[in-house]
Amino acid sequence: MNIKIPVYQPALNGNEKKYVNECLDTTWISSKGKFINEFESGFANYVGIKYAASVSNGTVALHLAMIALGIGPGDEVIVPSLTYISSVNAIAYVGATPIFIDSLPDTWQMDPADLKRKITVRTKAVMAVHLYGLPCEIVLIDEICKAKGLFLIEDCAEALGSKIGDRHVGTFGDISTFSFYGNKTITTGEGGMVVTNDETLFDRSLHFKGQGLAKHRQYWHDVIGYNYRMTNICAAIGLAQLEQIDGFIKRKREIAKFYEQNIVNPKIEFHREKDGFTHSYWMCSILTPDSNLREILREKLANEGVETRPLFYPVHTMPMYSQKYLKIPVAENLGWRGINLPSYPGLSDDDLKLICGIINKL
Repeated sequence: MNIKIPVYQPALNGNEKKYVNECLDTTWISSKGKFINEFESGFANYVGIKYAASVSNGTVALHLAMIALGIGPGDEVIVPSLTYISSVNAIAYVGATPIFIDSLPDTWQMDPADLKRKITVRTKAVMAVHLYGLPCEIVLIDEICKAKGLFLIEDCAEALGSKIGDRHVGTFGDISTFSFYGNKTITTGEGGMVVTNDETLFDRSLHFKGQGLAKHRQYWHDVIGYNYRMTNICAAIGLAQLEQIDGFIKRKREIAKFYEQNIVNPKIEFHREKDGFTHSYWMCSILTPDSNLREILREKLANEGVETRPLFYPVHTMPMYSQKYLKIPVAENLGWRGINLPSYPGLSDDDLKLICGIINKL
């Protein structure tokens, strides 16, 4: 396929080059330097949380959150099946057992009623995922966790800038994570962030991400730690991206509105915003009537140079997590029918008209 319109590409039109060149000129290119602190403090201020620890990618952010909470073998962590694989892999990394729950058919987010059904004496935590930029029912999920004495982890990899009322996602859980991969709302190339309002969890995150280095004794390590640090160069890019985030989200929301207003094919369903929730539209997503029509539409778009992605396949159907047969009907139905459309800030209205025209002819 000759791609003319990719499903995503970053916008690097701000101070990225300036800040990276400063790293090169000063030789601060590794995991120390002023941009680390500036990016972390700027990010915490944007989200509205006390503490932020930068890491090398979003998956290790999740792993670090698990370690900070002390989750391990014998523990169960409830997680939606309709999510990206890293959410579940992070649970497996620490030897815990993922317990899959279904999704709500209207918002595609994890189902609080199914969450309640799946809690057992072994449940240690709930991982709430804000899928594709729409917040999940995090207020209700938080209430369930508090009532049952469970930890709440928010996976906000796809939801930077998403809110319930005026409150950002990532501020409800005990600990939360973000991703800055190249296709995320802001990027550092590879990178992530762990955020929390709990000073102890923050200190534990710093301890484990920096090779388990003791606080008050040089080159003395008192736990088995990890090298999960972000570089100053990545943080420099991240800071430049953070300076532009309001514009990115504004444009992404305009793109979503354009799709909704100009795709008039009655076969197509949209992943819509919910009242009281701010959808940041990391990806603009639609549903086709069935999997066959999805592939026909994706092929038609590809023939015109338009790249798309299928929705995430439910993780419980993947070989390493399907040893025990499970039927999770809503997640399966959504996973076989959904498409992610091009959703990046640099997308032109002419590109959008082309995409809508192809979809309307399905």
